Amino acid sequence: MGGFSSLGISLPLLLAFVINFIILLALLGKFLYRPVLKMLDERTQKVKESMEWAETIKRDYEQAKVEVQRQIDRGRQEAQAIIAQALQKGESLKEEAKREASVQARAIVEKARVELGSERDKMVEDLRKEFVSLLILASEKVIRQTLDKEKQSRLIEETLAQIRPFSKN
Repeated sequence: MGGFSSLGISLPLLLAFVINFIILLALLGKFLYRPVLKMLDERTQKVKESMEWAETIKRDYEQAKVEVQRQIDRGRQEAQAIIAQALQKGESLKEEAKREASVQARAIVEKARVELGSERDKMVEDLRKEFVSLLILASEKVIRQTLDKEKQSRLIEETLAQIRPFSKN
């Protein structure tokens, strides 16, 4: 032990330092190191839980994103189906309107044809009446005058001249 004293180290003091160091190490280990380790473990656990939670959220986000895209696609398909249906309905309405217009046009033409036929029949009837009255008039003239060939020819010519303007109408 004499060797330590020559170095200027006192053994009882060194021993006191070593005991103090061990006591300090034991106290630090018990009161500081373990709580710090416990706190670090808790912190590690919280970080781990946060990471797991973040992964769960990320998975949920990806699933929601896929679902939203699926719904968007379904909405587009439905919109396209509605548009196609509306176009088809428009075409059928257009065709129906054409058919209805055609039927109405035929009805109008048929009505005009009937009216024209009726007018023509009326005009023919009026012309017959006029012709009959002219024949009656001619017959009266013939009966009043003595009939020789020359008078008869002239009378027929006059009657025909009166009839011709009516036949041109």
